[in-house]
Amino acid sequence: MLTNGPRGTKDILPDTVSQWNYVENKIRGLCRLYGYKEIRTPMFEHTELFQRGIGETTDVVEKEMYSFLDRGGRSITLRPENTAAAVRSYLQNKLYADVAIAKLFYIGSMFRYDRPQAGRQREFHQFGVEALGGDNPAVDAEVIMLAVQFLQSLGLKELQLSLNSVGCPKCRPVYRKKLQEFFADKLDGLCSDCQSRYERNPMRILDCKEESCRKLSVGAPEITDCLCDECQEHFAKVQKYLLHAGIRFELDARLVRGLDYYTKTAFEIQYAPLGAQSAIAGGGRYDGLVEEIGGNSTPAVGFAAGLERVLLALDKQGLLPAQDDSVDAFVVALGDEAQAVAFSLLAKLRTAGISAGMDFTGRSMKAQMKQANKANARFVLILGEDEVKESVVTLKNMQTSEQQKVAIEEIINTLCAEVKD
Repeated sequence: MLTNGPRGTKDILPDTVSQWNYVENKIRGLCRLYGYKEIRTPMFEHTELFQRGIGETTDVVEKEMYSFLDRGGRSITLRPENTAAAVRSYLQNKLYADVAIAKLFYIGSMFRYDRPQAGRQREFHQFGVEALGGDNPAVDAEVIMLAVQFLQSLGLKELQLSLNSVGCPKCRPVYRKKLQEFFADKLDGLCSDCQSRYERNPMRILDCKEESCRKLSVGAPEITDCLCDECQEHFAKVQKYLLHAGIRFELDARLVRGLDYYTKTAFEIQYAPLGAQSAIAGGGRYDGLVEEIGGNSTPAVGFAAGLERVLLALDKQGLLPAQDDSVDAFVVALGDEAQAVAFSLLAKLRTAGISAGMDFTGRSMKAQMKQANKANARFVLILGEDEVKESVVTLKNMQTSEQQKVAIEEIINTLCAEVKD
């Protein structure tokens, strides 16, 4: 039916938009404190960007991307995540020329073809940050601190920060070999996806959600035992900075993240009351991505948070603010002549910065007063035949029920004074 949206999409209706605005305002305020600037990339990119950037062995690229040919025969993909797009923009627009570290943040829609679930639709929304150009472990710690502070600033509790290092191209081959040796006699028991991952990217087996694969991976080698000296030192410093900042975390050797571009630091923040879909933010370092996409070797780190899951978490803890739909004034007009005067008055009220509304259907005074009540109007301005003749407005305070007549030319000043009080 044309009256139903596509599966996996949801309308954000007027009664919930204020909740989204609340969260987004928190994001923009916090990013300003940290010196991150907003970037807005297109909702679609060339498919190759995500194939090369995310990794062809990932579930996202293999199963979940919305890709199509445009009229020019080019393969286009709705963005499944925004890091690769931000890196493409960083290179195309030479953002590296402006500052030593480009600190960016974004808020926007992402698209993945997957089974719709709690907090994750086929169109979903993410807030993310990217710090491009800094290899200091302190940058990793700052990004993690920003993610934690964002969630805490919303009042969320019961958050669990998990931390790991996934190594680098120097030490990861050693770990890859150990994993393949560990799973060699378990291949038949792995799901078909993990059997494919065995040769291409065995680390992804540790991220599988199939219960059989999780059981078979118990006792698997830990990557932290295979880290090179550089990765070990980097990981130790990240932990040191976090401890100095008072940020609690737990080490999780199974944390590998779902995208191929991660190197060294990987982290995830979970909110346990959400159950199986408890991860609400995650990210890490991706030092090879800029070069993979076509730029010079550039260290980088970032994270993304799923806003639907954040809102679910806020709802569970009763932290969503009540929506304020009130208006300062509502104009009640009786008769054609009063309607014209009321419309002129409405324009002047709004120009003066006073939120105002009126009835456009010509209903009775009783019906219009009901509408004013429904709009939570603080004041009602009544214009009838007598008021028009006398060039006055009957001003009613809806909280005290007090009424007074005010000259039309004075009503704006009077209301401005009342509203500011």
